[in-house]
Amino acid sequence: MKWLVNGREAYTYTGGKAFDPTLPCVVFIHGALHDHTVWTLLARWCAHHGFGVLAVDLPGHMKSAGPALESVEAMAEWVLALLDAAEVKQAALVGHSMGSLVALEAAGRAPDRVSKLVMIGTAYPMKVSPALLEMSKNDPLAAIDLVTTLSYSSIAQKPGYPGPGVWVRGGGKALGRMVLAKQGNALLYHQDFVACNGYAGALDAAAKVTAPATLICGRRDQMTPPKAAAEIGTALKARLETVDAGHVLMAEAPDEVLNALRKALV
Repeated sequence: MKWLVNGREAYTYTGGKAFDPTLPCVVFIHGALHDHTVWTLLARWCAHHGFGVLAVDLPGHMKSAGPALESVEAMAEWVLALLDAAEVKQAALVGHSMGSLVALEAAGRAPDRVSKLVMIGTAYPMKVSPALLEMSKNDPLAAIDLVTTLSYSSIAQKPGYPGPGVWVRGGGKALGRMVLAKQGNALLYHQDFVACNGYAGALDAAAKVTAPATLICGRRDQMTPPKAAAEIGTALKARLETVDAGHVLMAEAPDEVLNALRKALV
């Protein structure tokens, strides 16, 4: 579904159902160099169980017009503007990796508009190594390959996992390449990483959040290991759910993540 947000076209996946702003709303926010497709299972479940779903493509990512936004704070303001465009008064915000920081910042900026906060594969601070920042700028395809290697645990190595015909590592690599190529912005990965690396407002935002918070972490996550989420989890007084997966846990442990999300949305 397409919206006009801040004068530019924005795309959201609605889970296979027409969006109804009168239903309890769930907004899904993807991570660096991802798009709405990382949420397909979760978005479809919510849309078919009484929720209105907005799984976003952030500006400059896949189907949403650019330019890409250069800070977590700007992305959070964009999410709140999307709620205005969709005539949504209050929503649950669910974010993965970079998107988890965006969800947190939005919840801190407008606590009355957020009913639940779910941060998946999160960390604070979400620092990116200088080597990876440099690689994402000068050789983004190599950066995609490296991050793919680090983002999926050993349980996801075999083809046909988690079901026949599925290769999550190959799918993850292909998604990054497609998002990078879609709007011809060779610096998109670098911009996303710079936004993660530069975000310093998580604890201030957490102090303003009034919604119940849940952290869903991957036990085998090398990018944002569970211990890296401890400080922000304490600040939010969040419930912690841990699943046996790496960083892109929605792909590696889809049923477990769905179950954790269902509990968080209750």
